Amino acid sequence: MEAKNNCQLSIVNCQLICKSYGTVQALKSLSFDVQEGELFGIIGPDGAGKTTLFRILTTLITADSGTATVNGFDVVNDYKQIRRIAGYMPGRFSLYQDMTVEENLTFFASVFGTTIRENYALIEDIYKHIEPFKNRRAGKLSGGMKQKLALSCALIHKPTVLFLDEPTTGVDPVSRKEFWEMLRRLKQQGVTILVSTPYMDEATLCDRIALIRDGQFLKIDTPRQIISQFAEILWAVSSDRMSKLYADLHHIQGVKSCFTFGNTHHITIDPEKLTVNQLQNRLDELIHTNVEIQPIEATIEDCFMAIS
Repeated sequence: MEAKNNCQLSIVNCQLICKSYGTVQALKSLSFDVQEGELFGIIGPDGAGKTTLFRILTTLITADSGTATVNGFDVVNDYKQIRRIAGYMPGRFSLYQDMTVEENLTFFASVFGTTIRENYALIEDIYKHIEPFKNRRAGKLSGGMKQKLALSCALIHKPTVLFLDEPTTGVDPVSRKEFWEMLRRLKQQGVTILVSTPYMDEATLCDRIALIRDGQFLKIDTPRQIISQFAEILWAVSSDRMSKLYADLHHIQGVKSCFTFGNTHHITIDPEKLTVNQLQNRLDELIHTNVEIQPIEATIEDCFMAIS
């Protein structure tokens, strides 16, 4: 099936997409495009609008205004064609819990008029991890295996573009790593992938990303470019009294911002008003012990906090 001529250089193209639920504006004039073969990440917290956007692009709901195409097909007028060429893995496990692994995969293959055998080569790298459990009910699988089954079902009809809505949420770190390795291999096979995630550390695994908050894109670029544009001086600070440290840092002259990152607080500072020694002395006066102050490079999460 050939794509239409419009937007033929972009697998996904959105222009000024808006969507509201009652008085809540979920998406606010979103525009972006995804190129063929690209691994594109939409990064943001829960409630930012990621799922709403994916449901519009997979023709499950319609936007209030704006236009969107997938492989040149309009998401409203050409929804049947899009459903044949797109694979969708929703954030919530939505396969049939009482059916076995093999029964689920067979069912989804039959819906698209194909078989497991016909497209096995595409899913083999993923399915081989759960094939030993093919007779186990889907509801009895672990989180990581459910994830692999859902991805296999999304791929069984050989889609040209794959939409993955927070696929690694609630999954253990090992399964998360395995999943991203699978995505890289799918990309090498020519599949265009859109993936959403609240995990900022996954952003660097994408070719390009869009940072989203409250239904708006804050920035779209490569992870490296976004990090390179971080212009602030950044320090990681810790002590034996982290809660008090957080409060105290907000009241120290020269500290411009302060956010908690794991076991440290990341602060941006005004170098004309604060040095490492001055901060150390001030924290000593405030009776902090085992203080560590370390200049660091920014991460995507630092960038997100700075521009949001």
